[in-house]
This record gives sequence, structure tokens and C-alpha cells, in this order.
Amino acid sequence: MMKGRPMTSDFQAYDAYIEQHFDQFVEELRAFCAQPALAGQKIGLAESGALVREKIEALGGHVDLVPIADGSPVILGDLGSGVRTLLLYNHYDVQPPEPLELWDSPPYAGAIRDGQFYARGVADDKGDLLARVQAIRAYQATVGPLPLRLRWLIEGEEEIGSPHLGPVVHAHAGALQADFCAWEGGGRDERDQPTVVCGMKGMLYVELHARGPSHDVHSGNGGIVPNPAWRLVQALATIRDAQDNLTLDGLAELVVPPSAADRAAADAMPFDEAGLARLYGLDHWQRGLQGRAVLYTRMFEPTANIAGFTSGYGGPGAKTIVPSQAVVKMDFRLVPNQTPATMLALLRAHLDRRGFADVEVVQLGGLEVGKTPVDSPFVQAAAAVWQDLVPGGALIQPMTGGSGPFSLIAGDLGIPTAMVCGPGFAGSQIHSPNESIRLADYRTSLRYWGRLFDRLAAL
Repeated sequence: MMKGRPMTSDFQAYDAYIEQHFDQFVEELRAFCAQPALAGQKIGLAESGALVREKIEALGGHVDLVPIADGSPVILGDLGSGVRTLLLYNHYDVQPPEPLELWDSPPYAGAIRDGQFYARGVADDKGDLLARVQAIRAYQATVGPLPLRLRWLIEGEEEIGSPHLGPVVHAHAGALQADFCAWEGGGRDERDQPTVVCGMKGMLYVELHARGPSHDVHSGNGGIVPNPAWRLVQALATIRDAQDNLTLDGLAELVVPPSAADRAAADAMPFDEAGLARLYGLDHWQRGLQGRAVLYTRMFEPTANIAGFTSGYGGPGAKTIVPSQAVVKMDFRLVPNQTPATMLALLRAHLDRRGFADVEVVQLGGLEVGKTPVDSPFVQAAAAVWQDLVPGGALIQPMTGGSGPFSLIAGDLGIPTAMVCGPGFAGSQIHSPNESIRLADYRTSLRYWGRLFDRLAAL
């Protein structure tokens, strides 16, 4: 691994600026998180896009706003100059805040309790986006002009699967070319150690639909009227066995195991199994997994997850009916050699062979697997910066269990891409009520970016 560089007097001034302005930065973060941006519900997207544009232009950057018909605008930014170019990827949309009753403070208020900042989207991804803006501001005020060129790709539909981002990336490939790409995220793991993450799983998101009678009927007819909920239960039971092993026809032949380099990087990662179990309130894992098998499975194996099941009556009290229809939402997380198209075909064929041709499969989204080699100079440089900031530096993680449009940059454009310095931590409760970051981590994230700019400019 590359050696950390001692802090210079310039970075002493840079760090001092961050300390002097930190309360203002936090207030700016509160105002930023107060603006809702919900892609699925089409709430606050134009306003959020305009706010992001204003912040980049205030740094002296040039911004192009790419309109999306019936969607969220994509922001392309360009700032600074230099031999090296760093592309920054972020998104300004957030998850819906519901269920509201589970929040300990209003979801857009930016409440601070015991050193933690609570707001929807602060960990995913508004805190990361704004930290980059504020770090550039601090760098310009203390060190001087940026030592490299920055390009920015900021979308507003990541939380619904980035359905319009691919055409934008391909149409603007020239404007996005860079030596490296810093993806969103890359916070601290369950051991509280920073991570540099080199890849994301792909995803196929589908609905399974089954239909019974033309309308809900009295359950006294439950012995003769086909029940679509039971139909889906039976279909789902063919996808995983009683021990939770995936049984999709052809899946084993499709999956490629991790490379030797990825396995070696995973072997080098410390892993706190008990800490991770406590984080989720669990006393066991699927399939009786134990020890490092939990870590390897999370990073390297495909999944078939039931995300939601809707059928019949779910209100208070009793209602005795045979429902007319049933819908299951499923996400399949994909590993190298799996694609959304191949998995969709595999699922359809699997159900057909077992007599479930009547179960409709509707694709709602798809993302390809994205990967950067763990020994990439960019990955090594991003990890080396952490050596200046925290004891023990950062862990290099080959893959994450999550998904995103990572492959558009790492794969389609061929740019080395990694998650390097998000302000989130293992307990941030991303996508859940009481989403938060720790202000100490936010301060460290601000300090990280200026150092990364200098290190990458020298590569």
C-alpha cells in the first residue's frame, strides 16, 4: 500500500478553516436536508436540482442541467483544471421518510442528539454530496486553485434504480471522461473502520403477479376458488428450499466466483460478526452461516429477496375473503457474469418448468454489476489518504452487497471507480427512520477530500 504523506502547512490552514466554519457547514447541511427530493413521488426534484446547481456554480464551476422527460434532471458539472481529472458521482434524491411515527424527530428537521445529525438522506447521499462542495470551498480559500479538474455527475433517481441515467451517460460520455471516479458512500463498517469499496452488485427488481377470481369473494368459497396469494407462496417456495438455499435452475452455472485478488482482499479484512449481528438485532444468520462465511456471502454471493407481499385485507380486525389478486416484489442481487437480462430469463424459465406459467413477471428495474480491481492505483491512493487521518487507515473492500449504476462508469466508460469517503457509519440506518451521521465523521470527511485532490493530482 502507498505510504501516507505528512500533513503540510497548507493542510493545517485547510483543517483550521474547516474548524472555524464547521458550525456554518452543519447549518448548511440542515438546510440542504430540509428540501425533500423524492423521485418515486415526484416531490421536490426541480427545487433540489436547482439548489445543487447553485452550490456548484458558487464554487466557480460550469453546470449543465440535462432535463429528463417525466423524470429528475441530471446535473453535469465541470470545475478546475489540471493534468488529472476526477469524476464525482452523487445523487440528490432520497428515500421516502415513512413510517413517520418511528422517527424520534421530524425527518427533515436535521436534529442533533449526542453528536449525531438526524435527517432523511443525510447519510444517503446529501451529506456526502455537500461535504464535497464544502471541502472544495475550504481548499479554494486556503490552499488555492484545485490541483486537478473535477467533473460531476449528479442524478435525482438513484433511489428508484436510475432508470434514465444510462442514456445520459452514453450521450455525454466525452464530458464525463476522467482518470478516476469517486462514487458516493464508503463510510465506516461495524468495527468503525473506514472502507474503500471497489464494486457493487447488480440488481434485477421484479414483481410477481397472480390472479384469482374477478373480485374478492367470501372465504366460504375458499375450498373451490383459486387463491392468488397461495399461488405466489407456492411459486416462491420453488426459488429457495427449507434451508434457505437458492434453487433457481441454472444459477450455479451462471455465477462466477471471486477472483484470487478479491478473495485475498476479503481475507485481509477484519470482521466483527457479533457486532454486525447486534446492529441488526439478530441471534443467527441465514443457512446457519457463521464466522467469515457471513462476510464472504454478503460480498460475493447472489441473492433472491422478497421485499414486499400484498394481497387481500391487511387492516384491523377480520375480513373473510379470497383475494382477487396478489403481488410480490422481489430484488435479486447479482454478482459477476449475472446480468438483469439473463436473470429475468432464468426466473421465467424456472417458473414455467414448474407449472407457474400463469404467474406474471414484471421487471421494474435492473442494474449491471460494477467492479474496479482492488490493486488499482486509484483505490490504493484513496486508501492511503486515510492513513493521514485515522489510526489503522482504511479497509479495501472488493464488493458491497448494495447496488447502483456503478457499472455505467466503471464498466461502460472504463473509469476506475470506488467509494472512498462517505460520512455514514454502520449504524446510520440508511433507508430507515432516524437516518443519521455522526458529526465527527462529517468533519473527517471534509478533511479527507482536500488531501485526496492533492494525492490524485500527483499520480
